[in-house]
Parts: sequence; structure tokens; C-alpha cells
Amino acid sequence: MADATADHSATGSLQVLGRAVILLGPPGAGKGTQAQRITQWYRVPHLSTGDMFRDNIRRGTELGLKAKPLMERGELVPDEIVLSMVEDRIAQPECRDGFVFDGFPRTVVQADALEQICQRNHLGPTVVIHMKVDPDLLMRRLTGRRICKGDNHIYNIYDRPPAVEGICDVDGSELIHRPDDTEGVISERLLKCGASHAGVLCQRP
Repeated sequence: MADATADHSATGSLQVLGRAVILLGPPGAGKGTQAQRITQWYRVPHLSTGDMFRDNIRRGTELGLKAKPLMERGELVPDEIVLSMVEDRIAQPECRDGFVFDGFPRTVVQADALEQICQRNHLGPTVVIHMKVDPDLLMRRLTGRRICKGDNHIYNIYDRPPAVEGICDVDGSELIHRPDDTEGVISERLLKCGASHAGVLCQRP
């Protein structure tokens, strides 16, 4: 990042990322916030398998038709479908200079497959950032988190509250408190993941 800053200051242009950046860590570690910063700096897309599922279902693609009934039943979507969606998305022109992924890959098999997809698309070696945060701080971040309905801007009622309670500063949308950002649900999630040893198996879509 220091090199990129120097390049930006000297030329007024952004350094090309040219690779995938994967953010790992427990819920509330700040993956979404850091992903936004990286994507804004390098002008690359922030990818989400959830967005890919919704897009394919909306467009009625073959992959979307296969995934929809599984998602409606709350079942895991097989790697074959997930990775096909990922490969289709990465092949799009806006991903040619790199992208940021958080919440994926979730397994070693998916990680290996993602690296092969990146190589086929002539991207450089993948960068993985593992974020570790004290569990008490994670609880404060998550229980205080509020997300706007408009463009998913993130606030925290303790550390970064909006100017007007319940309203996004950027687009005026309502801020919501997600039902899984409660202390009981969070404690269970952190227990399953192991807040100090979170890895690819503990990510959410």
C-alpha cells in the first residue's frame, strides 16, 4: 500500500492492483470496511457470492435456476455451481485489473479453485489478509452496527454514529439493525468460528 500511495502522489493516477485480494476474519473484524477502502483506491469491484446468486436468479440463468431451490430450502449450494458463478463473474471486463473478495473462499478446495480461475484470467498471485480482533471489541462492533438500506453504508452507534439517528448521512436511507447482530447470535457465531482462529471455514456469504 505504501508503494501505491507513492505512485498516487507522484502521478495522480492509481496503481493497478492486478490480482485478487481476499479478506478473512471473524464477523465484525472490519472486512467490509477494508474492502470498500481497497476497491475505492484501486477502482476494482468488491465481489460477493451472495450478489452473484441473486444476479443469476434474477436473470434466470442456468446456474441461477440450479441454485434457487437450494437457497430457498436453506441448503448449501454445491461448489460446482458456486465456482461456475465465480468464474463467470471474474471473466467480466471490470475484473481484469483485480477485485476484492470477502466471505469467499470458505474451504481449501474453493481457495485452490479460485487461484486456478485467477491464473486463467491472467491475474497475479492472490493476496490474503487475515484480520484478528479482540472478541470484546467484536461484540461492541457488531451489536452497535447499523447498515443503510440504500447502498449498504456502515455505521456504529458507539463509535461512528450517523448525524441523524437512524438515517444514513450519505443517501438518507433508513439504517437497520440486522437480526443476527444481537449478542446471543453473535456469541454463537464467534464460538463456532473461534474468534482468535477464524479462517476460511468461518466466513459468511
